[in-house]
Order: sequence, then structure tokens, then C-alpha cells
Amino acid sequence: MQLNLFPTTVHMRCIDPSRNKRRYYRMSVQRNLFGEWELSREWGRIGHTSRLRRDVFASPGCALDAMRDLVIRKTRRGYAA
Repeated sequence: MQLNLFPTTVHMRCIDPSRNKRRYYRMSVQRNLFGEWELSREWGRIGHTSRLRRDVFASPGCALDAMRDLVIRKTRRGYAA
């Protein structure tokens, strides 16, 4: 298993003062209490209540692939690490 070679936590921000936009998106891959691999996502406006979503995957590789895809999508929408 090569899990240690890849980042398991990503924190991204999208700040645009001209549009009053101050958002963040945080992702992490980890094992849950049942031994399953999950991708935990938290997002929202900086300084406000956030939203949380957890998706379960069959392997750590699948979870890391899903996180990579989300990073690509968020980068296209203006988020930066």
C-alpha cells in the first residue's frame, strides 16, 4: 500500500473580494470506526457554519482517486491550495 506517498488531506480556498466570495473546501481520506475508507468533505463560507459529507469507498486508492477528481474540479472553479 502506497498511501503515505499521496496527500490524505487537502485544504483549498476561493477568495474574490470584488464578488464578496470567501469560501473554503477541506477534504481528507481516513478510516472510519468500522474499518472502511472514507472521503470526508467540509465546505462553506469562511467564518460561517459549514457543511459536511462523508463517502465510503472500498479501498484507499478509490478514495484518493475521488479526492483527486474533486481537487481538479474545484481548481477549475477558482479554488487554490
